[in-house]
Amino acid sequence: MEAKKVQGKNKGKVMLYTLSTCIWCRKVKDLLGQLGVEYSYVEVDLLEESEKSKAVDTIKKWNPTCSFPTMVINDKKCIIGFAEDEIKTELAK
Repeated sequence: MEAKKVQGKNKGKVMLYTLSTCIWCRKVKDLLGQLGVEYSYVEVDLLEESEKSKAVDTIKKWNPTCSFPTMVINDKKCIIGFAEDEIKTELAK
């Protein structure tokens, strides 16, 4: 599963799982861009079927409902949806 990387300030490992058609996913990407944070993302709906199932398995470890967007920070903290205040708080650390 190849993640795309967006350059910015290193705030630890920020991994974002999105859908290409999801407005809330776009809002999280825009927010990360405004904050200037480096992150990686995978647009799950654009993956090949075998890769998609691997991505879904990974997401379900953090977010059993497998909703989007799902952000995992430093393999410790999971933020689900467009939780602007929570995202800003976590990435300000």
